[in-house]
Amino acid sequence: MNRSLAIEFSRITEAASLAAFTWLGRGDKNAADNAAVKAMRFMLNNIDMDGEVVIGEGEIDDAPMLYIGEKLGTGNGEKVAIAVDPIDGTRMTAMGQANAISVLAAGGKETFLRAPDMYMEKLVVGPELKGIIDLNLDIVQNCRRVASRLGKSISQLTVMVLAKPRHNDVIKRIQELGARVICIPDGDVAGAVLCCLPDSEVDMLYGIGGAPEGVVTAAAVRALGGDMQARLLPRHLVKGDNPENRKIAEDEIRRCQESGALVNTVLALEQLAKNDNLVFVATGITTGDLLKGIQRKGNLATTETLLIRGNSRTIRRIQSTHYLDRKDAEIYELLSE
Repeated sequence: MNRSLAIEFSRITEAASLAAFTWLGRGDKNAADNAAVKAMRFMLNNIDMDGEVVIGEGEIDDAPMLYIGEKLGTGNGEKVAIAVDPIDGTRMTAMGQANAISVLAAGGKETFLRAPDMYMEKLVVGPELKGIIDLNLDIVQNCRRVASRLGKSISQLTVMVLAKPRHNDVIKRIQELGARVICIPDGDVAGAVLCCLPDSEVDMLYGIGGAPEGVVTAAAVRALGGDMQARLLPRHLVKGDNPENRKIAEDEIRRCQESGALVNTVLALEQLAKNDNLVFVATGITTGDLLKGIQRKGNLATTETLLIRGNSRTIRRIQSTHYLDRKDAEIYELLSE
């Protein structure tokens, strides 16, 4: 993935974030998501590349989406696989809460796991813990392993977990063990990246969330030298075993078989992001632990973007000022309507 193309992708998440920002705090997460999707699609289609979405957001909750198999770009230039989540934290955007970001990962044609938009169990740690985690083991055993490798007491361990009812037992068990739990309502991509940054207090992230976010996360974790394991889970194992969820699960399993993705099987980082020819990019919508949110005054907006290249292990934080009254910035306004 060449440097100039990587920089182009930073403009994509900036555009999506600016479009979503117009819906900040308005209570309509689908409208925010739709604005971000349209902005991303428009911008991606202007890049000289032969792009394809290999895993995208939207199917799992009937939301707007960049769909799997969608062709993007001019069709000229490098073949690019794209894993995308226009807004990681749609509910936070709609409610005006912290930690909402726009994220995208791009790589070579065969870089990323190809799977439908379904549930994925994830366990993430930083570089110093590579090779320690095992999703086949109980969460308590993983906590003990991580604390031991870090030379910490259990009471000094910090684990980030998605605050979902399905995680109530996991959260309770970690707390009973004596570790600190940071619960986040959504936005596990940002949490996973935090695990891999040297100045972060987060030691491990666990949660069952979306597969698109999981693949995007894997790109960042690989580029940062961290470690991750994941497991694709059919819907009925996460949302309840009933006829409706069973029917959805059957379709998910069928599509996984067609793409060669393994279900109910622990996947290593190298199966999620298969090489270093990748780029991860995220732009803040609302301010959080990872990125500053958009600051807007009149037609002047400031964004902060995190850009990580896998081949060079380069980490850039890009602060951009956007003059939204300029003709070339009309996209942010038009696509947010």
